[in-house]
Order: sequence, then structure tokens, then C-alpha cells
Amino acid sequence: MGLLDKVLKVFVGDKSKQDVASIMPIVEKIKSFEGDLEKLSHDSLREKTIAFKAQIANALSEVNTKIAQLETEADATEDIDRKEEIYTEIDSLKNDAYEISENTLNEILPEAFAVVKETAKRFFHNKEIEVTASAFDRELSAEKDYVRLEGDQAFWANSWDAAGKPITWDMIHYDVQLIGGVAMHQGKIAEMQTGEGKTLVATLPMYLNALTGNGVHLVTVNDYLAKRDSAWMAPLFQFHGLTIDCIDVHRPNSAARRKAYAADITYGTNNEFGFDYLRDNMAHSPSDLVQRPHNYAIVDEVDSVLVDDARTPLIISGPVPKGDQHEFDALKPQVDSLVNLQRQQLTGTLAEAKKLIAEGNTKEGAVQLLRVYRGLPKNKALIKYLSEEGIRQLLQKTENHYMQDNNREMHKIDAELYFTIDEKNNQIELTDKGIEKISGKEDPNFFVMPEMGMEISKIETSGLSTEEQATKKEELFRDFSVKSERIHTMNQLLKAYTLFEKDTEYVVMDNKVKIVDEQTGRIMDGRRYSDGLHQAIEAKENVKIEDATQTFATITLQNYFRMYRKLSGMTGTAVTEAGEFWEIYELDVVEIPTNRPIARDDRDDKVYKTKREKYNAVIDEVNKLTDAGRPVLIGTTSVEISELLSRMLTIRKIQHNVLNAKLHKKEADIVADAGNAGQVTIATNMAGRGTDIKLSAEVKKAGGLAIIGTERHDSRRVDRQLRGRSGRQGDPGSSQFYVSLEDNLMRLFGSERIAKMMDRMGLEEGEVIQHSMISKSIERAQKKVEENNFGIRKRLLEYDDVMNAQREVIYKRRYHALYGERLRVDLANMIYDTSEVIAETNKAAQDYKNFEFELIRFFSMGSPVEEKEFNSLNTQQLAGKIYKAALVHYREKMARNAAVAFPIIKNVYENPESKYERIVVPFSDGNKELKVVTNLKDAYESEGKQLITDFEKNITLAIIDDAWKTHLRKMDELKQSVQLAVHEQKDPLLIYKFEAFELFKQMIEEVNKDVISFLFKGELPVQEQGQIREARQVRQTEKMETSKEEIQNLDERAAQSRAAGGNTQPRQQQITETIVRDHPKIGRNDRVTLKNVMNGENKSMKYKQAIPLIEKGDWVIVED
Repeated sequence: MGLLDKVLKVFVGDKSKQDVASIMPIVEKIKSFEGDLEKLSHDSLREKTIAFKAQIANALSEVNTKIAQLETEADATEDIDRKEEIYTEIDSLKNDAYEISENTLNEILPEAFAVVKETAKRFFHNKEIEVTASAFDRELSAEKDYVRLEGDQAFWANSWDAAGKPITWDMIHYDVQLIGGVAMHQGKIAEMQTGEGKTLVATLPMYLNALTGNGVHLVTVNDYLAKRDSAWMAPLFQFHGLTIDCIDVHRPNSAARRKAYAADITYGTNNEFGFDYLRDNMAHSPSDLVQRPHNYAIVDEVDSVLVDDARTPLIISGPVPKGDQHEFDALKPQVDSLVNLQRQQLTGTLAEAKKLIAEGNTKEGAVQLLRVYRGLPKNKALIKYLSEEGIRQLLQKTENHYMQDNNREMHKIDAELYFTIDEKNNQIELTDKGIEKISGKEDPNFFVMPEMGMEISKIETSGLSTEEQATKKEELFRDFSVKSERIHTMNQLLKAYTLFEKDTEYVVMDNKVKIVDEQTGRIMDGRRYSDGLHQAIEAKENVKIEDATQTFATITLQNYFRMYRKLSGMTGTAVTEAGEFWEIYELDVVEIPTNRPIARDDRDDKVYKTKREKYNAVIDEVNKLTDAGRPVLIGTTSVEISELLSRMLTIRKIQHNVLNAKLHKKEADIVADAGNAGQVTIATNMAGRGTDIKLSAEVKKAGGLAIIGTERHDSRRVDRQLRGRSGRQGDPGSSQFYVSLEDNLMRLFGSERIAKMMDRMGLEEGEVIQHSMISKSIERAQKKVEENNFGIRKRLLEYDDVMNAQREVIYKRRYHALYGERLRVDLANMIYDTSEVIAETNKAAQDYKNFEFELIRFFSMGSPVEEKEFNSLNTQQLAGKIYKAALVHYREKMARNAAVAFPIIKNVYENPESKYERIVVPFSDGNKELKVVTNLKDAYESEGKQLITDFEKNITLAIIDDAWKTHLRKMDELKQSVQLAVHEQKDPLLIYKFEAFELFKQMIEEVNKDVISFLFKGELPVQEQGQIREARQVRQTEKMETSKEEIQNLDERAAQSRAAGGNTQPRQQQITETIVRDHPKIGRNDRVTLKNVMNGENKSMKYKQAIPLIEKGDWVIVED
């Protein structure tokens, strides 16, 4: 705690104590109900839930009646303006209903929490609970072993199976758990220490909020916890008639998953909740939707889900044309050769630097040392040499000299290198020497980007014909595109070879590259590095290079969870990220006191010079602890360190278990055994989240579980999570971190003072330094990294906020189209928007002829105003007249289509031989045909109107989906290309916002025009009953895959900027559109037939003479 915090505590008070004090009156009220509830029979206790539901229904009855009346009125009225008013009023009433239900829940909270606690008591004290059997009991008894029937009685056992593990209920809520439950109901994060029973705490707010029937989601970090906890807690809820399910048990898009979301309480993993949301917004029928509106979510291990996973957007992607074409395999040998060449060169340079420094020529020696550091900062020999006395200070002094004045002198160091590495920012830059080497003598410009402005200027002043100039420009753009992609591929391969290490950042399993989560050490299945980096690593490891894909739907976890009306969470480590939780999610962190005081001995860090000394000290300590009969949990940060320590323990003949990314499936079993006497377990710092390590009396007597951290993590809460494995519920234990100056955190962000202090003290090999001041210095370094990481996540969110605003508009339109209720209002708005665009563009140009042409083109109608009136009206008046005329014309057309279709529908329906439920009816606008599926009975009973509604739904969905996919691709390209703005001293985010708005506006205008054009031109070509056929139930599917795109932790800006730098020049994204011709290309001298759109006159002339007439809009080409 800083000095400022201590001063503030004196004047303002301790926040955690104030939070708990504000909740304690509610806890006292909960306890006041306990005596009365204990006297109730089992049946009377169950009736409390029915009474709570009735109280909520009674409070909402008036609002719900109003909503039902308004919905009936909306269905009956044809007045579009009135419909829009009604829907706005309904939305407002739904918000009122939520507020009323929240107020009612707050009123019944004390008694409801007491009911849950009393239920837990009864399961604890009774092997079986006898109650009068309800219909729900009877249904459960057929599926669950813990409910059995005898006549009219149901018997609930207190033992059952929780995801393969038999359990007997042995928990009753403590007072501190009641505090946590209240905090979570209030929409806050409850920070509770390991072993305080977070899973049980969650049952309190879940039960209370499930009473509304709007659904409660419990979000976990992995499917094992989702399945285990849903089965473990289920009887507590089911006893009161509440339904509970787990989405991870069921297949996506299945009826079973839909049923799971319809349950009162739904468990699942963060990824599955997010992906189901995206899948729902790609559905083509209301029956395909699985989720309900997002009501209330409790996030377990909230820091892991909302912080660690928040930098990885959820993406549903599909194949792109030529996605298998790339240059990774072709360029890999050159990169491999270049990396080896630099490694060999710098090995010699390092030896030379050592020799010069030893001889006393520190100036030249330091220059050579800096060169090695710039070229291979992760070289183990270099890292070891830097731990020697005074060497790191010498390097830092030299680096500071060459970095002054914006790296003015650094080119002298880099001149001898093939490429330079900025490890802190994960950036790699080819030097002139590297470009020359890799290009070869055959094509020296192989990697040199053309200077676009200069080259275009040369072409335009070359005196060539217009056609020849166009050809030359096309060649130039093609060359630019190919080279920019080549440079990008080269950069990603260099990164893969120099910055990403196997068994540290990723592992290779089943012939696939799988990312290891740097926070949890778990394998992140389905997640890929962004921007071609994953493909580069696949090329490096000689595994199959997956094809490139395009985004169909995407969302960040931040924006997904911000959709819930109420959000809360629980974890053992949230307070260090409290600022981020508040700034992004408006979630307050409440520190819940422990049930018993913590007896764990948290010792100051032991700091060594080298990793070798540190690991030897760790093994010695493990030996002593196991001899004393204490279990030991060794925390590591990577697979590589886990395996190194395992080998060292094997040499010493110490029995142990290893839990890392390669063995993560054994996690629950290994963690369960970790508390046995003398047991040694090597695991990642966050292993076993959600699983408690329980100790025997013998182990407690010996001193409890000993935690040994082999390295400080970038984030303080990860270290706190490791410490929290020991000392649960007042158990004894200890924690000790071992640190070396060669550790990543110390090398990159550690205080120079520690290195200087160790040098001044003249520590011998193997000697250790240990002091609270050193531990605080290390925590300050961690804080630097946390701030940097928060900046990265916030930046990612700022970009996704732009997308989210657009996503909400599109998904809302899709939802309206799917259900059809508000589609007429949306269509009326589309007609008005299109009318406004036509009025604006043509009034600005004062072009009445084009105005008439566009009305025919989009609305298939003549002008509602004469030319004189067109000139006199302002834009708004003109748009209003077009809108009114178009709306009347549209209604008449749809009524005519329904009238044409009805006789055929009538014949099919009344024909005793046709037993169709749904039929397919084709519509055409003259160019494209759309097959509309409609319910035969509904179409018959509505006299064809249902067919028209389904036609409107189908065409709106088809056009929105197609436009959205194209728009997402353009947004991806925009996000990459705007990063180049940093070179012009501009903020890429501001440019992204501006350009994204323009792109979205353009897309919405195109969608409006395309939908309106098809609806106004759409006709029924069907004239015979024989042409109507049965519609078979076939789900529309595309080849899609779900993934989480991984953005490197220290590198968001650098990775996205991905400028090759220097003379290689930045890679610039070419936005290219593929144009598909509906007709053969027309030559300039080919003869064409034109038709006047107003009077129908035909003319024949050469195409070059026809161009001015076509552009003016009076004439269109017709086929002979």
C-alpha cells in the first residue's frame, strides 16, 4: 500500500470496511428470519418460493397488462407512425418492469436468502427429505437418482453425483457468505479468499434473481467447472421447483441447448455464451435462436474472464476465396537462413564484447554488447553475462546514449545486423543489410515497396493513352499489393522464429500449434494468433498451415457482458484490477472478510543473480519441506520451466506430479492429491482455479501446504492466486517466491536499483538477498506491466466500441426481420431514408430527369411531383412527398401480390391429396429469384398476407447478412490500414472512427436501396398450382468455425501497426473488390440498343456514344 493510500484511509476510512458495514444490516435481517423458517415443515418451506413468485407477479401485473394491450393494438393498426410510438412505449414499459422487479427482489431478499440457507441446513442434517410430490418432482424422479417417489410423497436424498464425483451435502452458509451474496445481488464483485466457498455463495443471488423467470447465467472459466457446479448445486434449486441446466453439456444450436437457456438458472463457459450470441445473430428462423434477452450474470473467477480473456475477441469465421494461397512456405527457408546467420554472427560478437570488456576497453565492448542485445535479446549466454557485476549497468548506459534524440545514433549499432528486435513491444525490423541479403542479386527490389505517389505521377506524365495508363496503374497496384503482403509474411515469420518459443508461448500437439494462456497455463483450444502470425508459427514448426478465413461475426467479451442488465462476479483476486472493473464494466469490488483469520506465512521474495542459482535453491527448499512431511505446490510460468524442474527433482529422486498445458486434462485429479503429506506438485501459477486443496490433520500439524513460486508473474493477482492455494479456512501454510535478475519481469521492467544493490554488496554465487523493500520494488515493476496491459485491453475495447454501435443497429434489424413484428416500421424507415437520399442528391444537382429515373429504379413508380414543384420544394418537403407516394404504392403492390397468390394457396390447402405444412413460393425482381418459405395454413387463413410478410422477412435478412459480411471484411482492412497513421503523427483510432462511420453509413444506404428495390420490383412468377412445392426443413448452414483471436500481451499497438520499418516501408492494406459481371463486357465500338426510361423510345448506337446518355440517367441498355 502506497503512502497516499495510507493517508486517504486515515481521513476517508477503509473502503472494504465501509462496504461490509453497509451490508451488515441486511445480513442481520436475513438472520432474523432463521428462527421462523426452522419451525416450518418441508412443504411449507417449499411454498415460500411460490409466495415469492406471486409477490413479483403481483407487482408487475399492471405493467404487463399495459404491454399486452399495446402489443394487441400494434398488431391491429396499419398506421406506421402509431406502430412506432407503441413500440417505443413498450420498450419504456419493459424498462419500468425491470425496475419494479428489482425493487421487489430487494424487499424479499432477506427472507429469500434465509430460505436458501435453511434448505442447505436441511440437506446437511437429513439423509432424506420427505415432501408432497409436485409435478416437477415426478418429472425429476425419472431423470435423477436423488429424487424417488412413493405414492404421493417425494424423497430427496442428500447425496448425488456431481459430474462423475459422488458428493454428500456438507455445507451451510456462513455470515461472510451472506455478505458476499448481498454484494453480488447488488451488481458488485465479491472478492473472497480461496476456500471461502464462492460456489455456495452464488446460490443466494442466483435463487433470488431466478424468481423473476427472466433467467440467471453463471459463467465459469472452463467446462469442467460449469458441469461440476451445475450438478453440485442443482438439488438446492430444484427442491424449490427452479429449473437448472448447463449449456456446455449440449450441442450448439440444438433443442437441448435452447431448453438449457430457457431454464431459470443456466451454467456455462464464457466462450459458449458469447458464441451462442453470435450464432443467434446469424440465424434464419426464430426457431434457431437459443438465447433469451440478457438479464443477470454472475461471473466466476471474474478476473480471469473479464480481464485475461477480454483481450481476445470471439470470432465466427468462414473460408475466403484463395484462403489457401500464401508465401509462408516459400519464404520460410530465407528467414530460417537469415536468423541462423544473425545468431552465428552475434555469438562471435558476444565473445568479442566479453573480451574487450575484460581487457578494460568498456566503450567498444559495450557497443558490441548493445549490438547483441538489439539482435538477439533472448540469447541465454547474453542473459547470463548480463547478470554479472556491473554489466547490466554498462549496457543500460550505452543504450541510453544511442537512444537519445529519438534514436538518432542507433543506426550505427544496427548497421551490422540483419534485423533488430524490440522485445518489450514485440517488434521486429529488417535492416538494409537484411533486405539486401534476403532479396538476393537476381531481384534487388524483391522486398522494396514502390513509392506510389511518385510512380503514379510518372505514369500520368508519360504521354501514354488513357487505356495504357490504366493498365500501368493496375500493374503498379498489383505489385504494391503483392509486396506489402510479402513484407508482412516476412515480418510474421521473423517474429515466429525469434520471439515465440515452443513450450513457452505455445505447444505442438496433434500436429497443431496450440496457444498456452500466459495467465493460467492452460491450452486455449480454437484460439489463434491474429494477423497471419499463427500461420507463420505453423510454417516454422512444419505442421499444416491452416487456410486464411474471413470474419462472419465478432464481439469482444467486454461488450458481450456489458449487454446484461445486471452483472456481478466473484474471485479471490480482483482488488488489484478494481480500476479496470469500474472503468469498463462499472463493477465495484467488495473485499469480503474471511470466515477465519488467515494463518498463512507470506515471506519476502528471495532474489538471486541467475536462474541456475534460483532453481538449485528451490530444489533444496523442496527437499527440506518434504522431509518435514509438508506438501509442496511449485508454481511456474511456462511448460519449459515445469519440465526443467521436473528433471531436477527426478535427479534428486523426489516423487512429484506435473500439471502444465500438455497435461491440463488431469488438473482436477492432480490438484485433489496436492494436499497429501510429502506430495510435490509442479503447476502453473493459476492451476486448479475452482478446486480446493484439502489438508489432513497430520499435514496441518506439520505446517500445512507450502507454496513455492519460481518466478514473479507480470500480474500481482496471479501471484496472489498462487498464494491463495494455501491457508484456506484458517489452515496453516506458507508462501515464498524465488526471483532471479534473469527472469523476464526483472529483465524488462525490474528496478535498476536492485541490480546496483546486488553489485555493491558483492554477492557471491548462490548468495541470496531478501528484504521487504525488494519485494515492494518487484511489485512496482508488476504494476507497470498491469498498467500497460490495461492500456492494451482498453484500446482494443475502444476499437470494438465502434463496431459495437454498428453491431447493435444491424442485429436489431435482423431481430425485427426474424420475428416480423416490427419489420413494417423498419421497412417504412428504409423507404423514408431512401426517399431522403434521392431527394438530397438530386436537389443538390437540380437534376429532375435523374430524380425520375431513380424513383423508377428503386420504387418502380413515376414522380409524385412535376418539375416545377420539384424545383420549388425543399429537400425535406420533397422527401415527405416521395415517402407518402412510395408507401401507398408499396401497400397496393403487396396487396396485389397477396391477391395473386391466394387462389393458388387456397387450391393447394383445400386439396385433400396435398398434406404440406410449409410451401416454397418463388419471387423475382427480374434479375434474381428468391424462394420464400411460408406456413401453408397461416398463408391460407390470412388470405396470402402471411406469404407477403415472409417475403419481406426473407429478402431483408438475405440482404442484411450479405452486406454485413462484406462490411466486416472492410472494417478488418480499415483497422489494419489506419495503424499507418502513426507515421503521420495522427491518432489511428480517430481516423478509424471517422472512416468506420462513413463505411457504415454507405452500407446502410446500400442495404436500404437493395431491400426496397427488391420489394418494390418483386413479383410472383407462379401461376400454376403445380409450381408450388413442399418446403423441407433444412437448416441453412455455412462452413464456419469459432475461434478467439489472440493479441499478444505486450504488443497490441506494435502488432497491429506492423510497419516493416526502415527502407522496407510499412505494409499498406489494399482494399480490393471483386466485381462479378452479369453480362459480357461491352467494347467501346460495339453497337448497343438503348431505351428511354420515360417514353420507351429505342435507339441503336456505338457504346462510346451511348456512355454520356447512360450516365445522365435518361437511357438504359436493353438486350436485343
